[in-house]
Order: sequence, then C-alpha cells, then structure tokens
Amino acid sequence: MKKILCISLAALFSSSMAFAAADNDAYKAAKDKAESDYKAAKDACKSLKGNAEDVCKEEAKVAEARAILDATTMHQNTAKDVDKARRKLADAEYDLAKERCDDMSGSAKSACKSDAKSAHKTALANRGTTATGTVAAAAQNTRDATANAAQNTREAGRDLADTARDKTSDTRTAMSDTMITTKVKAEMAADPLVKAMDVHVETQKGIVMLSGFVPSKAEADKAVELARKVEGVQEVKSSIQIKK
Repeated sequence: MKKILCISLAALFSSSMAFAAADNDAYKAAKDKAESDYKAAKDACKSLKGNAEDVCKEEAKVAEARAILDATTMHQNTAKDVDKARRKLADAEYDLAKERCDDMSGSAKSACKSDAKSAHKTALANRGTTATGTVAAAAQNTRDATANAAQNTREAGRDLADTARDKTSDTRTAMSDTMITTKVKAEMAADPLVKAMDVHVETQKGIVMLSGFVPSKAEADKAVELARKVEGVQEVKSSIQIKK
C-alpha cells in the first residue's frame, strides 16, 4: 500500500513539474515576442520626426509592457510578479502621457502634465485591485489582448503611413507650436512699433493667442499682423487690451 502511495505521489509531483516547465516556456516565448514586437514598432517610428517620433516610441513601450503583463498574468500569476508588471505598465503609460504633453505650451501643457501625474498615481493605487482572479479569466484576457494587439498593430501601421504623408505634403503642420511661438516673438522683437515685452504669445495646434496690455491700438493691430505672417500659423486670436 505504501509503495502504491509513493508511486502516486511521485507521478503527481512529476506532472506538476511538467506543467510548471510548460508555463515557464510559454511565458518566455510570450515575453520574447513582446520584446521583438517592441523593437519592430520602435524601428517603424523612425519614419516620423520630432515629438511625433518620441510619442510613437513611448506607445511602443506601452504595448510591450501590456503584453508582458498579459504573459505574466497568464503563465506566472503570482501576486508579486503581476504587481511588478502592472507597475511597469503604469510607468510606461505615464511616460507616454508626458510625451504627448510636449506638443502643448503654457497653461495647457501644465494642465496636461498634472493630469498625467494624477492618472499615474491612480493607476499605481489601483493596480492591486485589478489582478486576475482565475487562470481561465487570465487566458481569456490574453486572447483578447492578442486580438486587440493585432488590430492595433494594423491600425498603427495605417496611422503611421497617413501621418508620414501628411507631414510630407503639408510643412505647416510639421512646425511645432513652440517654434511658431518663437518665430512670432522674434518678428515682434524686430518690429519698431511693437514692444515684444508687452505682448504674451501662446500657440496651440497652430492657433496663436495674443494677450497683454499695449499703449495703442496701432501696436495691437501690428502684433496681430506680424503673427499672421509667420509660417505654420493657422489662426490668430487676440485679447490684447489698450492701456488707459
């Protein structure tokens, strides 16, 4: 009887070890694929320029972190490993959000970074409450993630191609808001009528917003005229006030 029990326990142990080895192999394969996909996506970003390229690279990092989290949940599924993977995903999403803020300026940029920081804190605080409860659920999550990743990859490819075409055909959209602001200020500094220190310039998506106080309507009108002539400016909105 004891001999039969020992044989049964040995068989059970061998079976458990086999399952563990299979899970480790599957995890390694999924992790290697996530890293390979990241490198390919990062290389594709080279067709872009400026901040668009930086955003593209951060998006690739987020996709990699999400794929590794799915692999960890499916094949490791320990609280420590899943928590670590969730933290890395939250950090990657935070880096992406900050990079997107760089296309903004002034108060809009500050608000964007503040929102990104708040979202990051929330993601870190909630990471423990969203762990997958069962292997079956984890498997479904992985299947869904795989399907979504494939769809996202196709859409990302189309978006990259569209973006590249847009940037080639229209140099106005390629100019950053920061560059537009700098050029507008330079035009004002070079003009004898406009005192550059009197006028505050802010640009968002090609729309230049002027504000401040000037001594005459002629100076206010001239500031608007100079801003409109700068390459890349889509529209000029003025709230400049005349000193009384």
